[in-house]
Amino acid sequence: MIIGCITLSAVGILFIILGHILRKQQKLSLLHAYHRKHVRREDIPAYTKRMGLGMTLPGAGFCLAGVMMLFSLKLWWIPLTAGFLAGILVMHCAQIRYNGRWFD
Repeated sequence: MIIGCITLSAVGILFIILGHILRKQQKLSLLHAYHRKHVRREDIPAYTKRMGLGMTLPGAGFCLAGVMMLFSLKLWWIPLTAGFLAGILVMHCAQIRYNGRWFD
């Protein structure tokens, strides 16, 4: 149980760090080439900001779920699911808006 809490929180922290790097440093290279293929140069700051937020939201959900599991709260899956779905939605909307498509 403790290992699961630590693993979940560690994955969440990794997502938060990657989202922060993507958002603040505009490291577009963190994303796969087909996700950034059609993004215009002037849209890079807005695109990286939204994609970074989309990566941070699941991280926050993972961390919160790990803490809730540590205290044996049975509803730990709610922040995990909410953060994951919110992150996917934000990234999907950013992808459609700035890249023009979700997949090639």
